[in-house]
Amino acid sequence: MSRGLNRGTEQMNVRSMPHEMLNNVLEFIRPAFVQAAALCLRDGPDGPEVLLVQTLRREHWITPKGWPMRNKALNQTAAIEAWEEAGVRGTISQDPIGAFTYTKIKKSGLPVQCRPLIYRLDVSELSDTYPEAKKRTRKWFSLADAANVVTPPELKALLQRLDQQSGQT
Repeated sequence: MSRGLNRGTEQMNVRSMPHEMLNNVLEFIRPAFVQAAALCLRDGPDGPEVLLVQTLRREHWITPKGWPMRNKALNQTAAIEAWEEAGVRGTISQDPIGAFTYTKIKKSGLPVQCRPLIYRLDVSELSDTYPEAKKRTRKWFSLADAANVVTPPELKALLQRLDQQSGQT
């Protein structure tokens, strides 16, 4: 780019680009990497609650998730990630209940588009001692509050839909 075109304007790079724009650009460059995510749910005093964890670098609220594991089905991977990142165990669904897309910025600065498939995990056990207990903050949210704090639009929509369904029963 010539200096004349850049004068007086800020150059946009991967780190300054809005995430929604970055997701759209990356969709055309390469397909998303598949991941497994667990939507950890329990019955709370005021209705269903979902357990979210904070991401390690940006501290965004998100579901426990991770890369596929050798010799494990994606739902098994989601259950393992729920244990490692949030200290929960329970019954995991066989089939995904949704998916969302997000952009992960690797340590190298390279953006990678990821698409976690979401598996419902009905929590039966909550532990204070788990592999990432000292690395992550976890918190229970109502479905409506969770929808307000997550960033990926598809995850937000899934939480809103579950909240509406729980209000109808």
